[in-house]
Amino acid sequence: MTETITVRGFIGNDIRHITTDKGLPISTFRLASTPRRYDRERGEWVDGETNWYTVTSFRALAQNVHSTLAKGDPVLVTGRLKVRQWSNDTGQRGTSVEIDADGVGHDLTFGTSSFTRLGGQQADSSAGWGAASGPTSPADPEQDLRALSAAAEEAEGSPSAWDGHDSEEEPVAAPF
Repeated sequence: MTETITVRGFIGNDIRHITTDKGLPISTFRLASTPRRYDRERGEWVDGETNWYTVTSFRALAQNVHSTLAKGDPVLVTGRLKVRQWSNDTGQRGTSVEIDADGVGHDLTFGTSSFTRLGGQQADSSAGWGAASGPTSPADPEQDLRALSAAAEEAEGSPSAWDGHDSEEEPVAAPF
C-alpha cells in the first residue's frame, strides 16, 4: 500500500541536484516540520518535536525544485511516504522517513511567490501535464526555447554521481 501525505515545513539544507548518466534529473532536500500550538496557560506559542523528512523529486519537478527553492524556504510537499529501517557497518541502526514528491511549492502563509509557466515540453507528462498544454505565449515561441535552453545548461553543470545522503548538512532553524 502506498501512503500519500502532505507535509508543511522548512527546507533544512541546500537543494542537491544531479542528472544521472541516463539523463534523469533528481533533486533532494531535508524538510523540517515542527508543529506549533498556543499554550493558553503560558500565553505563548509552543513548538512541538521536529519531524525530519528526506524529500526526493524527479524529472521536471526536480529541475523546477532546484531552480526555484532554497534552504530556509517554507514549503508544502505532497507525495508518497516511505519509512525504512537501516543499519550501517558500525552497527548503528535507525529509521529513515522519505517522501517521493508529486508536488512541491512555497507555503504562502509566510510570504508571496510568483509563478512562471515553462513550455509544454518542459512539463512532466507522467503527472498529467505535458505537450498538450503547449507554449504559454504563442506570440513569442522563442521565449519558451530560451527557458528550456537555460534549464538544460543548468542541468549540464550538475554532478553525475549520486550518493543520496544529506547527513552532513546543517539544519536551518524555523524563522518564527
